[in-house]
Amino acid sequence: QEVDLEERLGELDLRSDSDVPDIPLPTDSTPEILKRALSGLSARWKNWWIRGILTLAMISGFFLIIYLGSFMLMLLVLSIQVKCYHEIITIGYRVYHSYDLPWFRSLSWYFLLCVNYFFYGETVADYFVTFVQRREQLQFLIRYHRFISFALYLTGFCMFVLSLVKKHYRLQFYMFAWTHVTLLITVTQSHLVIQNLFEGMIWFLVPISSVICNDIAAYIFGFFFGRTPLIKLSPKKTWEGFIGGFFSTVVFGFIFSYFLAQHQYFVCPVEYNSETNRFVTECEPSELFQLKKYSVPPLLQAVLGWETVHMYPFQMHSIALSTFASLIGPFGGFFASGFKRAFKIKDFADTIPGHGGIMDRFDCQYLMATFVHVYITSFIRGPNPSKLLKQLLILQPEQQLSVYKTLKSHLIEKGILQPSLRV
Repeated sequence: QEVDLEERLGELDLRSDSDVPDIPLPTDSTPEILKRALSGLSARWKNWWIRGILTLAMISGFFLIIYLGSFMLMLLVLSIQVKCYHEIITIGYRVYHSYDLPWFRSLSWYFLLCVNYFFYGETVADYFVTFVQRREQLQFLIRYHRFISFALYLTGFCMFVLSLVKKHYRLQFYMFAWTHVTLLITVTQSHLVIQNLFEGMIWFLVPISSVICNDIAAYIFGFFFGRTPLIKLSPKKTWEGFIGGFFSTVVFGFIFSYFLAQHQYFVCPVEYNSETNRFVTECEPSELFQLKKYSVPPLLQAVLGWETVHMYPFQMHSIALSTFASLIGPFGGFFASGFKRAFKIKDFADTIPGHGGIMDRFDCQYLMATFVHVYITSFIRGPNPSKLLKQLLILQPEQQLSVYKTLKSHLIEKGILQPSLRV
């Protein structure tokens, strides 16, 4: 039996890309009640109603999670990450018939745990310093976090090397690379989503909502007015849908930002209060979220009849976010379409009726998460006194005193403090 297994896997290992077998199409997971209600419609309109109803249900659930707070949003991001990872890894198993490879299914999930341990540990070290300081066990884990993470990864790496089987090396390395690319796409991007969330819920909601709005608007404009194909990778995508989605998303982002910017709950950085063991969003809003007067360009004055307008500076940033979501974000979807065509599948999974898998709905969000993180670090984020103070408080007394003396000398040189002040 072992000889037969080696011969079979050896043949699979040497095949060309053209020999990739068809993967069984996902089953129809549409609820029976919907099937019966829409049975009289054509396939085109049936899909329209199924997608529409499920879209409204998902948006309603999303609003509920927003109401429940930041922690529930973080759990949502983690859940989506794990499901997307599962869908992509499962395609690899099916394409390369990897079920019989020793340890590989276990190693794939082991690497997911390792990478999540590293990234979420970094988040804890950054944002929960006060909480960690009160617990000795956590202090040890945080102090040696990177060493522990590296040791865990090395364990998995050595297990992979020990699992290599003669005649199947290339197949095993295919799956090793598949696993690591999937980790790069899912885990690192979801980590950036959470980093954006800590900057303020508005940096989480506006980008995600812009991508959702663009997806819906492009689908509607393409459904009713689409005539001109946009890209061969996605035959159903049209220029009419692409352009209509762009303008709709920019307008939506501008208006949505105006309403969110009025509430501390959405604009304040998310911080953990160790005394109440809760996440808090209370602050004095920054200048980005304070109304300012702007002069209307002369060309628009004749059209609008206004010389000045009052708006939040963040609304200008929302235009940049919405533009990226409309023009560049869809390329995440095109990339996913190319991936699915390469392996002869229609959807990543059949998790959501009419939509496909979770990855089918979030293929554009990963590009968006990276852009928002880079945008914040490049144009928005400045020194964070609150975060710096938390780091100072965990220093030893003599280290704190040294920092105080250095800061005092610096302030005296600048003339902010008088030299007569003493420690």
